[in-house]
Formats: sequence, C-alpha cells, structure tokens
Amino acid sequence: MSDDTPDSLIPYDEIVQEALRAVVGRVLGEIEASGGELPGSHHFYITFKTGAPGVDIPDSLRERFPDEMTIVLQNKFWDLNVREDGFSVGLSFNQVPAKLNVPFSAITAFVDPAVDFGLQFQASVADMAPEAHEDAENDGSGKSGEQGGATPVVEGEDGSNVVTVDFGRKK
Repeated sequence: MSDDTPDSLIPYDEIVQEALRAVVGRVLGEIEASGGELPGSHHFYITFKTGAPGVDIPDSLRERFPDEMTIVLQNKFWDLNVREDGFSVGLSFNQVPAKLNVPFSAITAFVDPAVDFGLQFQASVADMAPEAHEDAENDGSGKSGEQGGATPVVEGEDGSNVVTVDFGRKK
C-alpha cells in the first residue's frame, strides 16, 4: 500500500486482531475441555502485557515484569479456565504457585513451537516502551533458555506457520 491510501472507515485491523485472538481462545478451550492435557508434544508460549486492563498476576511478578512477560504451558500448569474474554491458569514460579488471569486483549504473542505455529498481535493497550526485565522462569517448561521476555516468534523462510498481521496504522 502507498502513503496515499485513504484511512478506512471499516476497522479491518481490529476485526482481524479479534479473530486471531479467538484462535488462542479456541485452542486453550480445547485443552481445558480435555482436562488440561496437551496432545503430543504441543506446548504454548503466551506473551502478554502485564499492565493491560484486566491482567491479574501476583505483585512479585508484576515487579519483575513491569511491561510484558511470557509464560509456558507445558508440563506443570493447573486450573486452566477459559472464558469468552480471557483465561486463568495456575503456574509455579521458582516453586511458588501463582494464579494468573489474562484477558485475550492483553496477549501479544502465542506460539506452539512443536508445530512451528505462531501468532503476533498488536498491543491493545497504549504503546509503551518496553522496560528491561528478567527472563520468565516459570517452572515446568523443561527447557532452559526458551523463555525470554522478547517476542518468541521468529519469522523465517523455512515454511513455518507464523502469522503476523500489521496494517501499518497511520498515527
């Protein structure tokens, strides 16, 4: 598209973002319906804005991750509860159990590395410059070094199923 493209009166980017976030909800809903069992080697990296409206995490995690954090749903998680607007899940951080409540609108990335699938989302909250923070280290991934605070989606020419939607919204 060129710089001369008129602004759309139809919010296509918002509609697409909402539809793609529904993919996350459906996948998590199917995991919840199966009793929390992930099929095969599937596991998920979910990155979300910790300061987004509706995010409810322990204060200690909010201090460590003031902007964004990535959680891993793989081996050790419990009480997955998926709602129309988001999900809650129990995870362990440094062997301390925590309950997280995350609205779908706060999610910025969803990745299933077992099948090279990933979605990236535009932040639904006001753009903030990310602050430096520690790498996420929730217990149970079984793989060290894969839980960085940076966006976990890497686009390549290897045929992976990464979907990135950016309509280049004019400001």
